[in-house]
Amino acid sequence: MAELLVERFENMPPQLRVAARFVLDHPKDVALMSMREQAHQAGVSHSTMMRLARWLGLEGYEDMRSLYARALRETGAGEPARQGMGQDDGDPGYSIAGVVADTLAAQISSLGEYGNAAQFVAAAELLARSRNLFGLGSRSGYPVANHFVHIMSLLAGGDRKVTLVGEMGGHGLDALQAAGRDDILLAVGMSPYERTTIDVARQSARQGVGVVAITDSSVSPLARIARETIVVTSNSQSFFRSMAPAFAAVEILAALTAVQSEVNAAERVKRSEEQLAAFGIYWKPPR
Repeated sequence: MAELLVERFENMPPQLRVAARFVLDHPKDVALMSMREQAHQAGVSHSTMMRLARWLGLEGYEDMRSLYARALRETGAGEPARQGMGQDDGDPGYSIAGVVADTLAAQISSLGEYGNAAQFVAAAELLARSRNLFGLGSRSGYPVANHFVHIMSLLAGGDRKVTLVGEMGGHGLDALQAAGRDDILLAVGMSPYERTTIDVARQSARQGVGVVAITDSSVSPLARIARETIVVTSNSQSFFRSMAPAFAAVEILAALTAVQSEVNAAERVKRSEEQLAAFGIYWKPPR
């Protein structure tokens, strides 16, 4: 069902797109919540949810709920140990800490499930074969892109370059002018999506650069540009969007790329640290 939603997403009327995105991004809620509750969460009318089901060839929305409920039972996906803020007895601070930690642990653990792991393997194959690598992200996506560039720089050898592009400490977007078919751009973007990230990723794809996206939906604008997409959640049990799953995704991707590149990653890291130590980068206790 998810594949069909993604396939037909571009041709849907605007309100159906909103409903379809909710279904794609919240499959467990589709299985567990009533249609009216889902419509309220998605910000559409309940009739829109029914029209979405008919758009997909189902008789009614209950048919869609049944499909997702069956998938949920088959996967047996675990829920965080604590479901809500402040439900545990005692100091609510400890309860909040437990809820946030449990949620993050479950989100990161889900990245290793079969479907998600397949995304990582496919993306790592592109990275391993690339000539040069670029990292792109704005606002909350910037530190994730920076982390990607830092880790992948440890694997780089010979003439291969790993470059952070965009705002703050990165090179200007002109760094991508000479990029082409043998290069890969990792673009990081979560809703609400930054225009610069989308525009740069789209222009890079036009130049033949392979785009790998880390984003929060299979129908995000980055996913429609990318050759390979890694979908992570940014939902949080607090007031902010969490980037922890995106950071974890970068580290999983780097580990897989190291294996597929058949390089001695540990030796390269050791050599790099020895060079940095020789430049006096690391702090040493006074004698």
